[in-house]
Amino acid sequence: MRILGIDPGSKATGYGFIEQQGNRLIHIDNGAIFTHSKDDLAVRLQIIYQGLCQLIEKYQPEAVAVEQVFMARNPASALKLGHARGIALLAGINAGLPVAEYSALQVKSAVVGYGRAGKNQVQHMTKILLNLPEIAQEDAADALAVAICHAHSHHMNRQTNQTAQTKRG
Repeated sequence: MRILGIDPGSKATGYGFIEQQGNRLIHIDNGAIFTHSKDDLAVRLQIIYQGLCQLIEKYQPEAVAVEQVFMARNPASALKLGHARGIALLAGINAGLPVAEYSALQVKSAVVGYGRAGKNQVQHMTKILLNLPEIAQEDAADALAVAICHAHSHHMNRQTNQTAQTKRG
């Protein structure tokens, strides 16, 4: 299964594509869609949306995973982050893909094994889990971590559903 992980942001939206083949996770691509803070918010959101749509078309994921918004200190920043997150959800659902959402705690637990892990720990474990030659840029590493979380969660949910069906049958 090919998964697109997204770390939404109004200045930089990280993306990461991985392929899950059995228990193996294979890195496909990662990066970030950057916007200019001098541009109007609507223009920035359009850039993010168009960038995500182009990436979805190019890499043809089977699922999209988006990091949930954490509470920011600045309400205006939280609102902008929420807009970027909405754009990420919209890009996935408009492409006809299943969209999952994960909290930062869930992502860190899935990747590092500890929900309060630091960004550098997430970046390091992402590098190790995907056998990357170097640590990915911060937004991209976070997006890859979201994709890894979905791969682990999707696999666990599928096993749980199969076990439940076996017990019923």
